[in-house]
Amino acid sequence: MNIPYAFWLVPAASVAALGMAYFFFRSMMKADEGTARMKEIAAYVRDGAMAYLKQQYKVVTIVFVILALIFSVMAYGFGVQNPWVPFAFLTGGFFSGLAGFFGMKTATYASARTANAARKSLDGGLKIAFRSGAVMGLTVVGLGLLDIAIWFLILNAFDPEGLISITTTMLTFGMGASTQALFARVGGGIYTKAADVGADIVGKVEADIPEDDPRNPATIADNVGDNVGDVAGMGADLYESYCGSILSTAALGAVAFAMVPEMQLKAVIAPMLIASVGVFLSILGIYLVRTKEGATMKNLLHSLSVGTNVSALLIAIATFGILYALQIDNWLGLSFSVITGLAAGVIIGQATEYYTSHSYKPTQKISEAGLTGSATVIIKGIGTGMMSTCIPVVTIGVAIMLSYLFANGFVIDLKAEALSQGLYGIGIAAVGMLSTLGITLATDAYGPIADNAGGNAEMSELGEEVRHRTDALDALGNTTAATGKGFAIGSAALTALALLASYIEEVKIAMHRSGDFIVNLAGDEIDAINATIPDFMNFFQVNLMNPRVLVGAFIGAMAAFLFCGLTMEAVGRAAQKMVEEVRRQFREIKGILEGTGTPDYGSCVEISTRAAQHEMIVPSLLAIAIPIVVGIVLGIAGVMGLLVGGLSCGFTLAIFMANAGGAWDNAKKMVEEGNFGGKGSFAHKATIVGDTVGDPFKDTSGPSLNILIKLMSMVSIVMAGLTVVFS
Repeated sequence: MNIPYAFWLVPAASVAALGMAYFFFRSMMKADEGTARMKEIAAYVRDGAMAYLKQQYKVVTIVFVILALIFSVMAYGFGVQNPWVPFAFLTGGFFSGLAGFFGMKTATYASARTANAARKSLDGGLKIAFRSGAVMGLTVVGLGLLDIAIWFLILNAFDPEGLISITTTMLTFGMGASTQALFARVGGGIYTKAADVGADIVGKVEADIPEDDPRNPATIADNVGDNVGDVAGMGADLYESYCGSILSTAALGAVAFAMVPEMQLKAVIAPMLIASVGVFLSILGIYLVRTKEGATMKNLLHSLSVGTNVSALLIAIATFGILYALQIDNWLGLSFSVITGLAAGVIIGQATEYYTSHSYKPTQKISEAGLTGSATVIIKGIGTGMMSTCIPVVTIGVAIMLSYLFANGFVIDLKAEALSQGLYGIGIAAVGMLSTLGITLATDAYGPIADNAGGNAEMSELGEEVRHRTDALDALGNTTAATGKGFAIGSAALTALALLASYIEEVKIAMHRSGDFIVNLAGDEIDAINATIPDFMNFFQVNLMNPRVLVGAFIGAMAAFLFCGLTMEAVGRAAQKMVEEVRRQFREIKGILEGTGTPDYGSCVEISTRAAQHEMIVPSLLAIAIPIVVGIVLGIAGVMGLLVGGLSCGFTLAIFMANAGGAWDNAKKMVEEGNFGGKGSFAHKATIVGDTVGDPFKDTSGPSLNILIKLMSMVSIVMAGLTVVFS
């Protein structure tokens, strides 16, 4: 088919994003890294992070080769899969890993420069940290659009089966991205939290020394962990979220407008164009972020919100122009679906900020609970996290209904064509939520850079004033990181729902290839690929009275808890080893606590590295294995139940864990600012315990759940041919 001229905006936006990312990287590198001691500490962190990432990529490469061989056998041996699937899968994983690598490399060079800039002004530190975070944001969207553009052009030229086949095949590289992202998130999360918990328990609670004190042997491992978990892991995570939302919506567009060929291609490229325009508006928003000396937390939050809100407002306006120019049927309603997604993202972000920032009562109350001990801090934090799920869940529910209704002219119609168009509206709402990812991810990636800057300032003994500025930047980073996690989890919910519809289409294609028929409601046999969604659901008995659906839903809900349990225990085991090692060094290496002895930083880095490499394998492979086993045992109906159960439970659990962890972290920060007794007080030690409990909540298990629910959907889509054989 002929490629419309508008499509070329996609690779153009990719080039612009990658070009600006390189520009920001070079600008950051020109800044002064500071004193010799600052450079030395930054080098320790950089070397440790790169060594870990290389080791992780070796493990992941083995997994990818095995999976690619399985897909090749399915495609070329049994003919139940598109022959392009193995190649698309590999490129998705490669680009996802590349996005994380570039972001982490930038972060490890930026932290010392941020600390050095903070010696002069708060605004200087904010600009370097934020624009270095923007390298991650722009790299993710740039590589995502590049991968999408390349595969669309390749499949358009060589795949004869049409747009439905092309778009569902492109979803395969989404599985590659999800698989890489899960390994990166889980491995990085275990690494960083093992070091963080070990450093806090022995250093701050037992030895009563400050955070990031160079006398603490786990300090370097802690700073390395911020980069491998919160930067490399997060970059890979949001890369797959971004691509998944665009690809699932494109696949739904191909189905919704299948009977109108001139509209079908427009519906496929529409989400790509919205994301492309969002790139340019994200770049504009990045330049709007600045602050003044002596800024409060609310001032700093306002500085970041100016950039993100202006970008969101402009993309909302631009969406009307894009869909109108394409002349898609009901372009006005679909534009409001996009705005619904944007609005939902803003509401979830604001709700997360309210529950996790110490500028507001929920976190302030957790700090106050420290006056009566660590138990009340933990109880209060868990309660706050549970209550914080209400607004995001209701918001996503309203967003689903409104985006569906807007796409259908405000009529709830479950007939075939209307149902497909409504689902397309939900998918394009997810694209709207992620359309300005270039800047929203910059606010998230900024956090670990500011955290490392604070660590560098402490270990380099830069003075109280500098540390005060880096603490302000770090506290802001804790809130933006929590907001970013809520945003990512919210987008995952909409994307996973769109992927559920894409799964149905992939099953129909698999049945078509094998020559199977579906019996419709009238009793007629029809080719599966032409069957409507209601006919499909009736044929496979996908309803709440089918025990296979119910059992699948229970397994999906259980999978979320099992996954969290495995990752939490992994952090616990690794943290125990770290605590024992730090205690051993305090006992056996003379002069550490007096500042005359030198800690063995390398042994702590090695403990975290080994633990992460070993512990990440089982939880990650579990996410791949469960949909395959359920498909073989319970069939299509069981997989549909699995995906619904995993989505509903995983989404709520992820919000709870991310917000509880973020609130505990900022409650500790509030005490450290001099409230309720300040550093070293009884309340301080109580909130440190809460923070250590919250560490794996917010940085390991919680953020990994949004990948889990999408990866199970992606695996189900890719393995649909195998499931059809056993159904």
